[in-house]
Amino acid sequence: MESSHSLQQSPILPLPGEQECVPFIALGARLGRSKLVTTLGFKPNFWDYTDREMDLIRRAPTIYWPTAFYAGLFSAMGKKTFPSVDNYAFALDKIKQTAMFNLLNIPHPRTRLFYGKNQKQTITDFFSFPFIAKIPRGSSRGKGVFLIKTPKDLNTYLEIPGPAYIQEYLPADRDMRVIVIGRQIVLAFWRRAKENEFRTNISQGGKIDFSDLSCQAMELALDTARRCNWDDVGLDIMEYQGKPMVIEANMKYGTKGFKAAGIDYIRMVERLIVTGKI
Repeated sequence: MESSHSLQQSPILPLPGEQECVPFIALGARLGRSKLVTTLGFKPNFWDYTDREMDLIRRAPTIYWPTAFYAGLFSAMGKKTFPSVDNYAFALDKIKQTAMFNLLNIPHPRTRLFYGKNQKQTITDFFSFPFIAKIPRGSSRGKGVFLIKTPKDLNTYLEIPGPAYIQEYLPADRDMRVIVIGRQIVLAFWRRAKENEFRTNISQGGKIDFSDLSCQAMELALDTARRCNWDDVGLDIMEYQGKPMVIEANMKYGTKGFKAAGIDYIRMVERLIVTGKI
């Protein structure tokens, strides 16, 4: 294990005749408390960075947490980022995630999208009550997920603008959150729903449980992250009738699971950076 001193950022001075070494650079705030990584912050007007900051961005071999705004730009110019541009492309977008799962034949609950008034009137031709309805873009922490039990529930959901994202309801009192960073699993735990709650999200009262973790679920999560080119993701995996399936991918996952496991998230990521794993 590295000493604490080895992970502290210190001035990097060039040798005579050499150019100054470029420190680890991040834009997004994920590692804002790190002493190893210099976080420059997000500025949509690139010229608002200082000349030195612009130079560091241009010269850095990797930009960490480049933000959704810059990830595609850096990728287009051939600069490596972490997370990958594909991570950002699918963040908070259940529609694109579902399309990817179907393209790659990744096990996923039966899901269908309905656009416009006419299509939405046919939902019950494809799904029987109860079923799950979600806000397909921009929602997280279980806030945009609804258990539709009656026509009245459905009509209330359909008042929300945008396409209807409908998914079969598979009863389960738990699912597994598997976090993949780089190309390895760094944390896995069950999320157990509280009584009379179908959602397992920790923010909705779900409980963290590290006992009897499913190897099948972890293997599916790692394979899904690899095939989708997601290198910083929390995958939610449920088991139904003995088979694991991916519910969704979370690129903006929380860190409560790391705290419960006694893992210092910032220090763990620093180790992955200095060892070249991300």
